[in-house]
Amino acid sequence: MLEQKTTKSRAMKLIVDIICYVVVGGASLLCIIPFIHILAKSLSEEAYVVANKVFLIPKGFSLEAYNRIFHDPSLLRSMYVTVVVTVAFTAIGMFLTVCAAYALTRKEMKGRKVITFLIMFTYYFTAGSIPEYLLMNRLHMLDTWWCLILPLCFAPYNLLIMRNNFQGAIPESLFESARLDGASHFTILRHIVLPLSKPILATIALFYAVGRWNAYGDALYYIKQRTDLRPLQLKLYHLIVTASESFQTEGVVVQTMTNPEVLRAACIMFAALPIICIYPFIQKYFVQGTMVGAVKE
Repeated sequence: MLEQKTTKSRAMKLIVDIICYVVVGGASLLCIIPFIHILAKSLSEEAYVVANKVFLIPKGFSLEAYNRIFHDPSLLRSMYVTVVVTVAFTAIGMFLTVCAAYALTRKEMKGRKVITFLIMFTYYFTAGSIPEYLLMNRLHMLDTWWCLILPLCFAPYNLLIMRNNFQGAIPESLFESARLDGASHFTILRHIVLPLSKPILATIALFYAVGRWNAYGDALYYIKQRTDLRPLQLKLYHLIVTASESFQTEGVVVQTMTNPEVLRAACIMFAALPIICIYPFIQKYFVQGTMVGAVKE
C-alpha cells in the first residue's frame, strides 16, 4: 500500500510538473513570438510583408530598412540625445526617490503622513497635457534639455515601492545602533541603507531608464523648433511618418504612400535592442527587488 501511494504521489507530481512546464513554456512563447515576428518583417522584402506572407522566417532577405535608418544623418544625434537624457533622468530620479523614501520612513520626521498623502495624490490625479504645456512655456523650458528630464523624473509609484523596501527589509535596530554611534542621517543612508538595498535600487533604476527610453510624447509636445533635440523614439516616429513620398506633376502635389511596415519593424527592433541587451544583467535584481518592495510589513 505504501509503495502504491508513493508511486501515485510521484505520478501526480510528474503530471503537475509537466502542466507547469507547458503553461510557462506557452507564456514564454507568447512573449517571444512577437519579437521574432517583428524581426522577420524587418529583414524581409516589402512585397512579401505587404502580401502578409512573413510570419517567423524572413522572406526575400533584405537590409534596406536598416540601411535607411543608419544612413539618416541625424540618427546618431538622436541616439546621443536619448542616451544623455536617459542617464540624467535616471540619476536625478534615483536621487530624489532615495532621499524622499528614506526621509518618509523616519518616525522623527514631522508631517510625513501628510507629505506622503500629497505625493500619492498626484499618482491618481494629474493636471493634464494642456496645463503641463503652459507650465513648461511659463518656465521657458520649451525646446530645451530640461523639458525632457525634469517633468517626469520623480514617480510616486517608485517612491512607494522604495519606501516599503526601506521599512520592511532593513531592521530598525540597525538605525538605532548607527545613531548611538553618532552617525548622521547621510552616513546611515550611504553606509547602511544603500548597500542593503541594491535589488530595489536596480529595479527602480530600470523603471526610470526604460520609461524614459521609450517615451516620446513629451518630446512631441515640447520640442518644436530645435530638431537637434529630438530623442531616438521621436526621430523614429518622424521617420515612419515621412515614409510617404510626394512629387509634383502639372502643378499638383501628388502623395504616394510607400508601405511603412518594414521600416516600422526595423525601427522597433533598433529602439528595443539596447534595453534587451541591458535587461539580462540586472534581471536577478529586478525580480528580487520587485518582490521585496511590493510587501509591506
